[in-house]
This record gives sequence, C-alpha cells and structure tokens, in this order.
Amino acid sequence: MLDYRFVDGTRLSSVIEALIFASSEPISWEKLSAIIKESEEELELDEAVIVKLVEQLNNRFEENDLSFRIEKTGGGYTFVTQPRYHPWLSIFQHENAYRKLSQPAIETLAIVAYRQPITKPEVDQIRGVDSGYILRQLLEKMLLKVSGRADSPGKPLLYKTTTYFLKHFGINSVDELPKPREIDEILKDDDMADHRRLLMERQMELEEDANADDLIEEYIEKFNEERGEQPDDTEPEDDLPK
Repeated sequence: MLDYRFVDGTRLSSVIEALIFASSEPISWEKLSAIIKESEEELELDEAVIVKLVEQLNNRFEENDLSFRIEKTGGGYTFVTQPRYHPWLSIFQHENAYRKLSQPAIETLAIVAYRQPITKPEVDQIRGVDSGYILRQLLEKMLLKVSGRADSPGKPLLYKTTTYFLKHFGINSVDELPKPREIDEILKDDDMADHRRLLMERQMELEEDANADDLIEEYIEKFNEERGEQPDDTEPEDDLPK
C-alpha cells in the first residue's frame, strides 16, 4: 500500500504530500482518504495507513536534512518548520501584528476557550468591561467564531474557538489546554518567580535608562543655549564640555 503507484507512475506518498502542502489549513486523514478514493476507488485508506505515509514522508525529509516536517495539529496534518529554524523565522517575520495579541485579547480568548460556548454579556461580566471590540478583533483574526445563539432573552450570539485557534497554539483540542490548577502551580513555581523578578529588574533598568536619556537631552539643550550666547569668533572646540 505504501509503495502504491498510480497509472502515471506517481507515488501515493507524493500525492499525500502534495495535498497537505496545498491545503491552506490542517487537513484531516478522512479528507485525504476521500480525495484519494475519488480518484482510485479500490484504495481504502484508513487512519493507520495515513499515519504510516506521513511517517514515510518525514523520514524522507529527515534523510535529506530538510527544514520542515509534517505534523498533526488543529485536527489535521500540515507542514511546519523545525524548531531550530524559528530564530531566523522570527527575525524574518518580525512577529507580525497578525500573530500578536494584546493582553485584553489574550484575556478574552482565554475566557472563551475555557467557558465556550459563551455570550458577550457573560464575557463582559467576567472581565468587568465591555468586550465587544476585542471579540470583533478575535473574529477578524479567525481565532473565534460565532456558533449560534443562546436560548436566553435577546438571543445573544455564542462564541467558540476555531480550528485556527488550535493551530495558532499548536494543540489538537481544547482539552489539551492546561487546567486552572496547573496554571496556578506553574505561576507558583520557583523558576517562574525568578523569571518574574528578572522581568521586573529589567523594567526598572529600562526606566532608569529612560531617565538618563532625559538628563542627557536636558544637558545638551542647556549647553547649546549657552553656546549660542557666546561671541561668533569663539572656537567650537573651546565650547566642548571637559
């Protein structure tokens, strides 16, 4: 089965590779199987066969030292670059604004992820502020979707996370999200405490640097003012601070 070749000599594994590559979002094994069966009715590809084909492709990529692999994420298969190339990619992409999420957006997204399906009034009540603008942003970023209307007065819209949300955070299901108690344990961890302390120290350093810059600017302005009051025949070198 894994060595199957079509009439034109094309290998089955190469067809699977092409389909995953061409898909704009993770493609499920069921979809892959259905597409293959539409062309070759005698081919019945179950999940185990698809897994073997993907492993075969990844072995080929490994042998040729390629920068990418096929991984299962967001409920399907997609191409991803290997972690060791991420520093270069982050420089290239500059962590573009599409992927960046503000603190309010992360907060709102977390509420929806853990309480979905959930309405805007419920999100507002938890956050204590109006979340309409943030919810629209998350809809535009395709991290949230409208899944229907609640059976309550006014029939408010219900919000849920999307497949892109799973892909964005590298998980296959919301069940893989850390439990609240696990988050508490992480935050209480000594390493996290050290990390928070270093962040605070760095912030203080930046603030001190900013204050130093202000003092330097004030000194330069004062120096330029004094220099402008002196006779025109004064040599510039004599005016420089010793």
